[in-house]
Amino acid sequence: MTSDLAVLTEDLTKFYGDHRGVEGLNLEVGTGEVMGFLGPNGAGKTTTIRLLLDFLRPSRGRTAVLGLDPRRDKAALHRQIGYLPGELAFPGRDTAEDLLRFFGDARGGVAWSKVTDLAGRLEVDLSRPVRTMSKGNKQKVGLIQAFMHEPALLILDEPTSGLDPLMQQEFLAMVRDARSAGQTVFMSSHVLAEVQHVADRVAIVRDGRLVAVERVESLGRRAVRAVEIHFHDPVDPADFTDLPGVSDVVVSGPVLTCTVDGRLDPLIKAAARYEVVDLLSAEPDLEETFLSFYYHSEGAGDAHRTRA
Repeated sequence: MTSDLAVLTEDLTKFYGDHRGVEGLNLEVGTGEVMGFLGPNGAGKTTTIRLLLDFLRPSRGRTAVLGLDPRRDKAALHRQIGYLPGELAFPGRDTAEDLLRFFGDARGGVAWSKVTDLAGRLEVDLSRPVRTMSKGNKQKVGLIQAFMHEPALLILDEPTSGLDPLMQQEFLAMVRDARSAGQTVFMSSHVLAEVQHVADRVAIVRDGRLVAVERVESLGRRAVRAVEIHFHDPVDPADFTDLPGVSDVVVSGPVLTCTVDGRLDPLIKAAARYEVVDLLSAEPDLEETFLSFYYHSEGAGDAHRTRA
């Protein structure tokens, strides 16, 4: 594994009896990169994470994490990883402070100022017993334990679960800070909006298979948007119905509405043949595009491993 890769998987496969967890997963995550790992619930995201951490053993294939073998080098590797599981379980009656001090000691010592800084950012009362906390506050404690030792690699499974919108934004700021510090972030989600503003690339899984690896900005080029154009006089629908990327054309007198998939240029050039009074274009709905193109399209094949 080359030094510029934090995660490498080759033909990574896990079956539970006849049920496919993941199959043929080929993926590279660069050092210092934020990778969004996206897919609907049950797509194989958590299975992949557990294979990376050697909580599960693969049916076939291999993986390397930070240049190490997750099975052979498990103890050394886990000291360099900050992990947030999708299902948090904090047994016992410890306060958040007691619990985080325990985690810090287990990792060879963590500067307590780092813990209190994170607690301040996430508005966590460390004196409270964790068992009395809401789901959102337990999630914040989980985030603190993942970030507090400034690990080389953060593996975060549905990290914003239970967080209110303000805390979601604070979490994303923490991810940006981690990237600026040279840390690698691998974060799973079923919501594109969670990662589109911080991820460098997204890997998309469906039914246990990798269907695409793309840079975030390339998703925008596929974005679907609603457009409404007001003309001075009525227009002929035939001038717009066969334009590339334009669909759902409806003309009512001088008002045209349509859906544009991708570039607006063909529509704008066609509209310029008339006198345009107003043009309204909704922001691209990346979530709709994402769901439509990757989750519901027929015959989507496996993606080749790529860092393009």
